[in-house]
Amino acid sequence: MAHIEPADRPERLSVEHRTVQGIRVVTLRGEIDHDVQDVLRQALQAEGGAVPPRIVADLNAVTFMDSSGINVFVAAYQQLSDADGWVRIAGAQDSVLRVLQLVGVDTLIPCHPTTEQALTG
Repeated sequence: MAHIEPADRPERLSVEHRTVQGIRVVTLRGEIDHDVQDVLRQALQAEGGAVPPRIVADLNAVTFMDSSGINVFVAAYQQLSDADGWVRIAGAQDSVLRVLQLVGVDTLIPCHPTTEQALTG
């Protein structure tokens, strides 16, 4: 009988990067949980580009996020704030936005309905 290991499935989260007016837009698709937290952490790291580092995380295509994702977003917020930058969340679906609101992340990290609003926010 074959043993299937479901834990290591980082392909469940895809990440795309683009830059708009000096702001890095990170578009995430899939599910954010313990298995992909390292992928998310890398995606939200301040890179040696824009100073101060500014990131908009587009969660429009994220269907699920647990506490692992919350922890990564809070750590990214702290890292970027320490570098005089910021992170904003855009387009979170209702189920993901409820998780952010439940733990109060929306009071720390601005959440916007669209990427365009987050860019100008």
